[in-house]
Amino acid sequence: MSSEDFEKLHEAFGSVYEDLRRQCEQLSAYSGEQKKRFIREIDEKADEANEVLDGMEKEIKNAPPAYRNQMNIQIRSYRKNVSKLQRDVRSNDIGYGMHSDVKYTVYNAENEQSNYSSSQRALLLQGTDSLNRATQSIDRSHRIAAETDQIGSDIIEELGGQREQLERSKDRLINTGENLSRSRKMLRAMSRRVMTNKLLLGIIIILEVAILAAVVYFKFFRKH
Repeated sequence: MSSEDFEKLHEAFGSVYEDLRRQCEQLSAYSGEQKKRFIREIDEKADEANEVLDGMEKEIKNAPPAYRNQMNIQIRSYRKNVSKLQRDVRSNDIGYGMHSDVKYTVYNAENEQSNYSSSQRALLLQGTDSLNRATQSIDRSHRIAAETDQIGSDIIEELGGQREQLERSKDRLINTGENLSRSRKMLRAMSRRVMTNKLLLGIIIILEVAILAAVVYFKFFRKH
């Protein structure tokens, strides 16, 4: 709750109520149409006072619960005072009796306002201290949140670097696998060449042995 706003509304009500009280005291000096017009002005001033009280009630909704009930009781008392002035005007009891009654009502209201102002200031100071402590707590929470956010950003950045390293390692593994595949193909090709060479060598050896045997046969055994 803003203590400054509430104090302004409280002062505004005191000013409006004082104007309303003076108008009620002056009503006995009027008659006829002037009196009716003056009564309408009094009603408008009473509506203005009630609007200020409505504003004070809205401010009280944000007050600490420990002080809220006492403030509401005081505002209800203000409303009763305003309503009583209106009832006195409507009943046309604006003679000496009303003058005395209004003075008595205003005296009570002023005493209540004075007592309430003192207690209200103390309550508002306590509420302000509570709000200051809450603000400091919120500031600490903001700092902790900022530090946590920074730590989170650092972790995300570090994880991003690790991801890049993993992706590079994955690419190297893929390249290594491709190289191994090519090596296996080359080894299989070389193995086929070796087998082919062995086969050709065997055929050549067999042919050479056959030729040598034929030469020996024709040279040594053919003549006999």
